[in-house]
Amino acid sequence: MPFAQIAAKFVPMHWHLKSWADLSKEELYACLALRIRVFVIEQQCPYQDADGKDRHSHHLFALSGETCVATLRLVHPGVSYPEWSIGRVASDPQHRMTGLGRALMVRAMQWLREEQGNPSVRISAQQYLKKFYEDHGFIQVSEPYLEDNIPHIEMLYSS
Repeated sequence: MPFAQIAAKFVPMHWHLKSWADLSKEELYACLALRIRVFVIEQQCPYQDADGKDRHSHHLFALSGETCVATLRLVHPGVSYPEWSIGRVASDPQHRMTGLGRALMVRAMQWLREEQGNPSVRISAQQYLKKFYEDHGFIQVSEPYLEDNIPHIEMLYSS
């Protein structure tokens, strides 16, 4: 499904892609609030979210009013992996199964293709989302491992 059709489902949402320097305090707060709600509260996974990588990332997020309903970070090469990386992918539970997560990934991959020359992208994916990421061109490149007590796999997108 073309991005325009996917995005049309989310008319009341406003999409933003910003560098660390361009994020407002309110936008950062909204993204962090969603990440904490999903990873710490919902998935019961206490972890150090402030890992220093946000400063070396572009942040893609969708706002509905002042509430962040989807977010991810595009981590610059050399920070997590030699390649670009996508991480902290989260969507509000009330908006799941609507295509919002797919729209989020489509936008991220579109930006990487158009603005960064279609680079290779490496991710650490929760294993149950393998098919979701395969649908976006990623392939599994590692055996399963535990990260924060959740099964993960490393996946790679190569242009």
